[in-house]
Amino acid sequence: CYVCGQSGATIMCREEDCDRWFHLPCAKEGGCVTHYIPHYSSYCHQHRPEQDVQVTPEPGTQCLICMELVDDRKTFRTMVCPACKRAWFHRDCIQGQAMCAGILCLQCPLCRDMKEFLSQMFILGIRVPFRLPTWEDNNAFAERGERHSMCNARDCLCPGGREEAEAEGPWKLLLCSSCAAQGTHRHCAGLSNHIHMWECDSC
Repeated sequence: CYVCGQSGATIMCREEDCDRWFHLPCAKEGGCVTHYIPHYSSYCHQHRPEQDVQVTPEPGTQCLICMELVDDRKTFRTMVCPACKRAWFHRDCIQGQAMCAGILCLQCPLCRDMKEFLSQMFILGIRVPFRLPTWEDNNAFAERGERHSMCNARDCLCPGGREEAEAEGPWKLLLCSSCAAQGTHRHCAGLSNHIHMWECDSC
């Protein structure tokens, strides 16, 4: 391995006539780039693809992901969005975001471009998994789909309690027609049985 000097390197730079070999774990340390898409090509630090966007960051520019300063120019560890050319970030930061977002949600953190941004990230060796984003795992946001289900009247009069709700009648639970974040039984709000809409005091 031309990076660590140990034996067992199995990856060769794809550039013709380049005899550099390296281990996959050594690639990052050596500034190598691996394409995680067919044909899974790898390149040493000398022959790796570079961003051809002709911009440099302003002094004091921060990575939009970690909010730490980026290098004062494009480098292996400092990248820029190819679409807006204003969003700067560290390679490690965008790699972490790619692992969370997956191919369906990875986009520029500033301009939200997806098409040009994604294709450039593949070329520059960012691994983007072909799966749903991790925030969709295990129904992480399932509770956001739950409907409000209790009476918020100051004095709930329902014999069954605030969470009791009947299909019709005085103990039917009405949700605020504007925010749906507050509820009341018809009887607790002094509403007759033919009323089907109600608005909370906040709205």
